[in-house]
Amino acid sequence: MTIADVPVAVLAGGLATRLHPITQTVPKAMVEVAGRPFVNHQLALLARNGVRRVVLCLGHLGEQVERHVGGSRHGVQVQYSHDGDRLLGTGGALRRALPLLGEVCWVLYGDSYLDVDYRAALAAFLSRDVLGLMTVMRNEGRWDRSNVVFREGRLLCYNKQQATPEMTHIDYGLSLLRRDAIERLPEGQASDLANLYRDLVAEGRMAGHEVTQRFYEIGSPRGLAETSDYLRHAPA
Repeated sequence: MTIADVPVAVLAGGLATRLHPITQTVPKAMVEVAGRPFVNHQLALLARNGVRRVVLCLGHLGEQVERHVGGSRHGVQVQYSHDGDRLLGTGGALRRALPLLGEVCWVLYGDSYLDVDYRAALAAFLSRDVLGLMTVMRNEGRWDRSNVVFREGRLLCYNKQQATPEMTHIDYGLSLLRRDAIERLPEGQASDLANLYRDLVAEGRMAGHEVTQRFYEIGSPRGLAETSDYLRHAPA
């Protein structure tokens, strides 16, 4: 299995309330960052890393994203999965998109720019008998609240709700999941993907892969400003 064989599910359906008033009329994926809609930057980055197929999981104002991106961009084939009448959350949106995702897929968030070695992460995943892989970064509370215990190459605990002093790392926002893991999510119901990750880690069925490049995100005004500054100098 090569990176070109593995589709990417981009979870881009949220309301993005922290970016109001911008996102009251424009979905977060379409927010202009360094002169282009953010989704353009994401797709270009994925294409540079060898990704050839993306499924955009959309909700709030998602039709704007579909009209803009179309069926392909930057050499990447793009398909769509819409939440429908009500938002399904990260877990519900991923479960709804499952028929488009095959046996293994990447999962990332629609407000994240994650400039790391995707091939190395995939190789680490394929070398382990696990249902998922979470990329993690040593955070020490710098960029957001740490939520992962990662020691000697092992992912020992993940919890977004209950931080402990042992949590020196953070979920970087880029994961790999097998179909069997996604099928655990309730079909047609709103759910939080973080709960699935927490359970998989507790069962020892999710590997950890450490990265060192900081993540960028546009989920908050501060994050948007930092990401805009970074992308002005990043590869086109």
